[in-house]
Amino acid sequence: MMRQLLKSVISRLTKVRLISLLGQKKFLSIPPLSISGTFVAGLCLSLLFAACTGNNSVENSNVTAANNTSQNQASVVRFGYQKSLILLKAKGVLEKRLKPEGVSVEWIEFPAGPQLLEAMNVGSIDFGHAGESPPIFAQAAGTPLTYVAGIAPSPQGSAILVPKNSPIKTVADLKGKKVAFQKGSSAHYMLVQILEKYGLKYTDIQPIYLPPADARAAFVKGSIDAWTIWDPFYAAAEKSANARVLIDGTGINKQGGYYLATRKFATEQPEIIKAVLEEIQKLEEWSDQNRDEVAGILAPVLGIDLDTMKKASSRRKFGVVPIDENLIAIQQQVADKFYELKLIPKQIDVKEAMLTPQQYAAFSPKI
Repeated sequence: MMRQLLKSVISRLTKVRLISLLGQKKFLSIPPLSISGTFVAGLCLSLLFAACTGNNSVENSNVTAANNTSQNQASVVRFGYQKSLILLKAKGVLEKRLKPEGVSVEWIEFPAGPQLLEAMNVGSIDFGHAGESPPIFAQAAGTPLTYVAGIAPSPQGSAILVPKNSPIKTVADLKGKKVAFQKGSSAHYMLVQILEKYGLKYTDIQPIYLPPADARAAFVKGSIDAWTIWDPFYAAAEKSANARVLIDGTGINKQGGYYLATRKFATEQPEIIKAVLEEIQKLEEWSDQNRDEVAGILAPVLGIDLDTMKKASSRRKFGVVPIDENLIAIQQQVADKFYELKLIPKQIDVKEAMLTPQQYAAFSPKI
């Protein structure tokens, strides 16, 4: 019926057009289209075109969505890491997980968290890990980072070391002494906490800002009085740098650090983030049950003897921690303390570097 009506409408329109073109009066006997008839004709045309093109539109829409998804997914994850997380690289679990998705992993090593986040700031990496302090300094410097997940604390895995024959016997003896550490690292904040706990101010010591390798050299040479450091550097120094533990982080360290990503990567690549975190969690669970095997894998990679690596592994607490209000509150305390000490140029709100609960839930409900 619709086709017949449409045919009639087209026929009338054609005849009216011919009147205009030829000026033949005999065609004037044809009754003109009424307004209602014109409307029906237009409606019929619309319905006909919709019926003819509807399936193609849906199909094209699906193809476009699929293409957009393919285009939006990153083809590579640039992963910044430190020696403390080298097992993830050595086991190759991320490559195995992401390869079927057409995603490769590019590994970039850094001596400590501050350098890693400097690279994130200039867009050289997408994902990485650091202690609780580096993200504070990075956020204060305008780095577009976001917290992805927490790392379980390992308080026994960090310590203040002094030479074995040093006259320094207590924390109070550090007053006026040269203490080396990586500025803006987890060791920095641990030192601040220890000093305050034992009645000293940060200004009571002479801070010497050195990355781990340089600090070790200065320690061995005797040009510094103490060194605040984490494993595996800590365990290696105990074994071969004539070091004695003044105090470790037991009762001090409440957070082990964070996995971080650029905000752009975290918001645009949730499926990749989810895959990465799931593989990290699986590896952490395996590592907790296979510490000697972990040490056996890492010893030759790091150039550390097996016994030393076993000692470092025994002090490590494995696990991924979800971002929650408690963790955010602890991290805000870190930020407030560094601002109080005038070590960062402005006060920051760590929540500005967090995602929404819905976004965190999308990464992995298991962590």
